[in-house]
Amino acid sequence: MLKFIDNPYLHEEIATLVVLLLYVILRISIAKIVTRFARLNEVLEHRTNLIIKYINLLLGILAIISITIIWGVKKDQILLFISSVFAVVGVASFAQWSILSNITAGIILFFSYPFKIGDKIKIHDKEYPIEGEIEDIKAFYVVLKTSDGEMVTYPNNLLMQKGISVVNKPLEEKEFFD
Repeated sequence: MLKFIDNPYLHEEIATLVVLLLYVILRISIAKIVTRFARLNEVLEHRTNLIIKYINLLLGILAIISITIIWGVKKDQILLFISSVFAVVGVASFAQWSILSNITAGIILFFSYPFKIGDKIKIHDKEYPIEGEIEDIKAFYVVLKTSDGEMVTYPNNLLMQKGISVVNKPLEEKEFFD
């Protein structure tokens, strides 16, 4: 018992356990909240799982950073490591910035929910206006089916930038509201 009390890392171990416990609790709670939100708004399950995966990734990163700070890694070492990672990721992702903006736009579209699968929408774009029915909403893009039967993938970040009109809702939804 004396060795347990004399443990020089006792505070760090307890703090690490608290962080891990908070991580698990937040992960479960947020997953339930997002799932409840998705059920209320009739969101597809694979979109819900994708959002939960993004949130879990963010929580995991925050937990790792917290544990690193708890164990007293020197701030210069953390800053050097983080700046090195950001430099490498920044250079590698500069051409891929649209991927990050598409993921972010996909998350915003998930929660704001201006349209859903089955809605017929019109995208007001000067050079390339599109009108079609939403077939699927993915993390990076929306799949539209035009009246000609053409399948068009439209990036989520452009959906956030362009004006969109919902031309008509699916038949079941119209009957429900009429």
